[in-house]
Amino acid sequence: MLDRSRTRRGEAYPEALRATVEFARQAEDLGYHRFWVSEHHAVPGVAGSAPTVLASAVAAATRRIRVGTGGVMLPNHRPIVVAEQFGVLESLFPGRIDMGLGRSLGFTDGIRRALGRDKSAAAEFPEQLAELLGYFTGDQSTYPDVHARPAEGLRPAPFVLATGEGAGFAADAGLPLVIAAFGGEERMLRSIDAYRVAFRSSVWAREPYVVVSGSVAVADSEREAEELLLPEAWSAAYSRTHGVFPPLVSVGEIRATAMTSRERAYLEESLRGHIRGTDEQVADELARLVAVSGADEFLVTTSTFDRAAQLAAYARLARVMRLSGATAAAA
Repeated sequence: MLDRSRTRRGEAYPEALRATVEFARQAEDLGYHRFWVSEHHAVPGVAGSAPTVLASAVAAATRRIRVGTGGVMLPNHRPIVVAEQFGVLESLFPGRIDMGLGRSLGFTDGIRRALGRDKSAAAEFPEQLAELLGYFTGDQSTYPDVHARPAEGLRPAPFVLATGEGAGFAADAGLPLVIAAFGGEERMLRSIDAYRVAFRSSVWAREPYVVVSGSVAVADSEREAEELLLPEAWSAAYSRTHGVFPPLVSVGEIRATAMTSRERAYLEESLRGHIRGTDEQVADELARLVAVSGADEFLVTTSTFDRAAQLAAYARLARVMRLSGATAAAA
């Protein structure tokens, strides 16, 4: 599962970060395979801005679950620093660290300037990725005779987070792919097919490996499942009309909000494409999606205002997947 350390209305950022660590403990108890944290800068509703720091806290608070990033946005950083950070993580928690890497940039021009980057930085991702991986294998050539300590010789598990074009970068580097249906399921499936065809075996992965990402909400009825998704969907809709992601608010507050036609249209759009419903409906839809995509894992990204309801939904999902003969192998 992926937790973005979303804040709730009236909640301080430190509370959200501590809640992420506690959520990781609960995920481990439920039998999930991986727990990832994300990178967002200067976003009002998100506390997770330093994923490697937060991943260290999560790994220290858990025992077995794999811990990683979903992801570190490589254009924001120097590859040697990322290599050193993951080298430290892998040294402290050997065999448990996932290095999820993305190519997204800051949300606004001001954030990008504060990070010392511009929109063109994303185009450098393939070269940055090659340099980063080279610090672990010891053969990076961008800066001859420079070695990342303690990264060299270690093997945290790398993943490329992609939409569209990014799948090709994962294939070229011989890395596992994490992908969501942001542009629709058909586009995602075409990207997965292209990734498998172009995949080059590497020291990191002998064969293609696909993780499909999405939100999943399980409840007694479709309406109750939709209510679990509503706070995140409203936050996304609000961002498109106001330019910022706000903290999550309750379903009751959203239902009572007088929305413009534009806001309501964005809200309805934000609610599309998620897997939701009863135990049987969710199990059937997940089975269908895994069948058509050939996915090796499913990354669950669901968040909602009520933390107790969120945990209950993840617990129910874990039970559903075990009962259906699958595993709770969600990153």
